[in-house]
Amino acid sequence: MNTYMIPLAIGAPQIILIVVVVLLLFGGKKIPELMKGLGGGIKEFKKASQEETKDSEEKKD
Repeated sequence: MNTYMIPLAIGAPQIILIVVVVLLLFGGKKIPELMKGLGGGIKEFKKASQEETKDSEEKKD
């Protein structure tokens, strides 16, 4: 592991701090909406990448 990457390592204390900051910024009621939107975005990204892979395979044939 490179020495310049060590400060970027994320451990349990950093994750807890991030969760606390997100809760303070958005509140408990807004978090489920944010996660739903994030999940939808990930689903769309996966769908688009699978379609792109399928299209590139069709071009090769």
